Amino acid sequence: MSIFERYLTLWVALCIIAGIALGYVFPAFFEMIGSAEIANVNLPVAVLIWMMIIPMLVKIDFATLGQVSRHWRGISVTLLVNWAIKPFTMAVMAWVFIGWLFAPWLPEAQIDSYIAGLILLGAAPCTAMVFVWSNLTKGDPLFTLSQVTVNDLVMVVAFAPIVALLLGISAITVPWQTLLLSVALYIVVPVVIAQLLRKRFLAAGGEAALQGLLARLQPLSMLALLATLVVLFAFQGQAIMAQPMIIVLLSVPIIFQTYLIFGVGYFANRAVGETHVIAGPSALIGASNFFELAVAVAISLFGFNSGAALATVVGVLIEVPVMLSLVWIVNRSKGWYDVGPAQARRNRAHP
Repeated sequence: MSIFERYLTLWVALCIIAGIALGYVFPAFFEMIGSAEIANVNLPVAVLIWMMIIPMLVKIDFATLGQVSRHWRGISVTLLVNWAIKPFTMAVMAWVFIGWLFAPWLPEAQIDSYIAGLILLGAAPCTAMVFVWSNLTKGDPLFTLSQVTVNDLVMVVAFAPIVALLLGISAITVPWQTLLLSVALYIVVPVVIAQLLRKRFLAAGGEAALQGLLARLQPLSMLALLATLVVLFAFQGQAIMAQPMIIVLLSVPIIFQTYLIFGVGYFANRAVGETHVIAGPSALIGASNFFELAVAVAISLFGFNSGAALATVVGVLIEVPVMLSLVWIVNRSKGWYDVGPAQARRNRAHP
């Protein structure tokens, strides 16, 4: 884990302070940035999002789809949790905590927007950071690559319909033009660019050239994330200063959701007999979020000043410490976990 990834929560906190301060000092500049958009998609932010996402997507080798059949149980659990459970449990958490329990302490005009932001987080399972979590738990690297590849392919076609369904249930008007354009800009285009870059560098110098490219791009990716947060908080600063407890209240359903989804994935893999090196990355990909996409789409759909944008940024703020706690759980529970799959394998071998 790089120094940026290890201390991501600290950098995010510093970006919050810097963004709020800059928003007060240079309001006209940030208003100009906010106005540079097409179909409610902010173009400067789109460029920053590409700078974040493309280095992560360059790591993905779609040829690893051939590995899927080796661990079909783990892949099945990953897809079931990520697309049939996680978005819907996050929506329920948002409605219960934000729409009901915490509603008296939140600005009424933003409650629907906060719920929308949490739904966007729940519908965007992790793409890149799962490589870090998998490495820290000694997960199978080929399985991790396979599940990320499959997950990204599903995301291209499933993200927009699921978000539209859940936002519709929440009685929030869905601007389909903006949502589809966001999916194209933040998923399809980066995937195409990343795979073209990957193919070019592998052809030119093999794996060494590709790793050299990734070494140059990765710092740029993290800097783009931090720059996006500075811009976002320049617009969100007044709302946060007025009610700092909003950050705490929004973090509660996200934390509950993270531990719930991890538990579902981890126990499900144990139940179907997958090994620990598969269960770790399978459970962690659903618990973590593709927060770059969630932030980008929230800004595109609802704007910089929206509660949705703020809710997705809270997801970034708590991502690393919560996920590191889950890594600790995976590592500490290996002895207990291995009893289950070992027994399942014995049962299959001797019915």
